[in-house]
Amino acid sequence: MSVRKDVPITNEKATLRRIGGYLHHVIPITDATGKVLSHFLKPVMVEFRPRDLMQVIVGASILAVPVAFTEETWNLGKELPLFNVLLLSALSLIFIGLFVYLNFYRFMLKGNVIEYCKRVCAIYFFSLVVVGALLTIIERCPWGIDNVLAIKRILIVAFPAAMSASLSDSLK
Repeated sequence: MSVRKDVPITNEKATLRRIGGYLHHVIPITDATGKVLSHFLKPVMVEFRPRDLMQVIVGASILAVPVAFTEETWNLGKELPLFNVLLLSALSLIFIGLFVYLNFYRFMLKGNVIEYCKRVCAIYFFSLVVVGALLTIIERCPWGIDNVLAIKRILIVAFPAAMSASLSDSLK
């Protein structure tokens, strides 16, 4: 495949603009003389919007459903010490934080720290809500009888659910 060499294309500095209510990098594409030939739009996903929330809920459900229905998970909630479950929960938050940083905020964290924290917390919180609701519906959260066991099961299942929620949130 050959590349045309008669019109070299260069990129000028991108500007940040709101188009259709969403932030975009607008990158002008110019020729060698500086004449703007076109613009390239790249979505900037630093704001957590209702659409993102729905993606998180659906994404959390993707892995919460198969994992929550396994007896191994229920037994793991009984056998694993609370400290280990809390470590798993912390590990989940670290993974979410790293994934969100690398996919959304790597070059734009400055000025967006609150949005970053909001996105990480929302992903984890709504993953917990989805898992808690699911386990309660299938009667695997013994609320009022053994609340610690219920919380442990939710935190265990939330690990993969939060990972799939993070991944689905990255879809444009």
